[in-house]
Amino acid sequence: QVQLVESGGGLVQTGDSLRLSCAASGRTFSSNAMGWFRQAPGKEREFVGSISQSGGNTIYADAVKGRFTISRDNAKNTVYLQMNSLKPEDTAVYYCAATRRGLARRNRYEYDYWGQGTQVTVSS
Repeated sequence: QVQLVESGGGLVQTGDSLRLSCAASGRTFSSNAMGWFRQAPGKEREFVGSISQSGGNTIYADAVKGRFTISRDNAKNTVYLQMNSLKPEDTAVYYCAATRRGLARRNRYEYDYWGQGTQVTVSS
């Protein structure tokens, strides 16, 4: 079993930066690919980015490519989402997720564990 706890959300202005953290419990963190997803009011949960178990491979949604960066510290059982040049359309609840598989992936249904989410609000 893996438990995930996100932190770092908040209210920022357009163009600001924010870093989200996701702390994972359990001994298998270093074998789990991790993902970030987001869900805006009235919309479906969408893929943001994912990182492989080793951190050697990352993939991103087109909407955030070049602005967001995922990284992980396996010694600390933590994955990060650095968000730069934030836009109002980035406003959403951001969720961290873990999969038993090792490769980065986009499909939310391939993730086995989810955090409770953290709110990010970008004002114009």
